[in-house]
Amino acid sequence: MAEDKIILKAEDLDGYLTEGDHADLKNLAAMYEETMKTFVPLDKAKTIEQFDKMGHVMQDILKKHPSIKVFSFETEEGSHAEASHVISKLRNIKTDNHEFVYYTQRAYEMLFRLAYTGPHSDKKNYIVTSTPVTNPVQNYAVHKIPDIDSEISNSVMCVMLRGALLPSIIMSKEIEEYSSNGYVTPFALFKINRDDTKHENDMQYILDLKKSFFNLEQLDGKDLIFADPMNATGGSLVTVVKYLQSQGVKPRSIKFFNIISALKGSLRISRALDNCVCYTLWMDPALNKSAYIMPGLGDAGDRLNGCDKKENPRNIIRLIANYGSTINGLYNSQLAEIESMVLDKN
Repeated sequence: MAEDKIILKAEDLDGYLTEGDHADLKNLAAMYEETMKTFVPLDKAKTIEQFDKMGHVMQDILKKHPSIKVFSFETEEGSHAEASHVISKLRNIKTDNHEFVYYTQRAYEMLFRLAYTGPHSDKKNYIVTSTPVTNPVQNYAVHKIPDIDSEISNSVMCVMLRGALLPSIIMSKEIEEYSSNGYVTPFALFKINRDDTKHENDMQYILDLKKSFFNLEQLDGKDLIFADPMNATGGSLVTVVKYLQSQGVKPRSIKFFNIISALKGSLRISRALDNCVCYTLWMDPALNKSAYIMPGLGDAGDRLNGCDKKENPRNIIRLIANYGSTINGLYNSQLAEIESMVLDKN
C-alpha cells in the first residue's frame, strides 16, 4: 500500500456484521428477488404488496439498531407523503439536473429537521430581522427557532467527493441558518472512491491523501458531519473515519446523512463505528453484484454534477464553477470556507 493511499476491502467491512445481520440481509435479498419478478411485466398490485412487506421487515430489523434513523420510521405519518414525493422525483429517470438539485435540497432540509429540530428541541432562539418597510419607522419581525447552538457549533463538514460536495454544502448552509451567530462549518475534503471494476463481495475503497484537503487538529474532538446522497456499502465512510482514528482523531460525534441507504451499508456502519448515527430519507433493501443500490436512483453524483470524462476529470474548483451563479451565490459562505481549505493546503 502506497503511503498516500488508504485501502479498505469489502471483507473487512463484512467482518463487522453479526450472524443475525447476515441472516436479515439474506432474507431481504430473497424478498427483493421475488419483488423483481413483478417488474416484467409490471404488476403494480403485486409490486406494491411486495414493497409494503419489505418495508415492514426493514422497520422490524432497524428497531434493533437505534443508531440508524429512517425518516419515514421516525416521523409522524403526515410527513411520510413529503418523503415519498421527494424520493419518487429523485428516482425518476425523467428528472433533469435542475430538478434533481432542487429535490436534493428538499431532501437535506428534511434530514436536517430529523436530526436537529425534532421534539427534543425545547429551548428556543429568536431571529430579529429588519424588513423593507420603513414607514413610519424601520420595521422589524421576530421569528422563533429551536436553540440548537450546542449541537451545531462544534461541527465540521466532512466531504467525500464528488457526489457528496453539494449535499455537504447544503447541510452546512442549514447549520448556518439555524445558528444564532451564523456559524459556518469548517470543511474537510476527502478524495475517496471505490474500485468499480470489482464486485460487491471484493470491492475496495481507496482514500487518496494527496488529493484530499483536511486538518487533523481541526477534526479532533469535533462533531463530524458527512452528507452523501447514497450509502450503498458504507465503505467510504468507514475508510475515512478509521483512517482519522488511526491518526489520533477522536470525534465527539459522527452524523451521516443520506437520501437513500441500502440496509447493508447502514448495518455495516452501525457495527463498525462507535458514536455514529446514520440519518436516511429512505431505506432500500438490497445491493446488486456491482454494489449498486436496488431499486436506487442511479449515480447521484452524475445526476447532480454531470458526467466527467475519465481522461479529464474536473477538480473541485471546476466542479463548483459548473454549479453556476445561482448555487454559488446561495452558498457563498460555504464556498469561501472550501476555498480557504484548498488554498491553505497548497
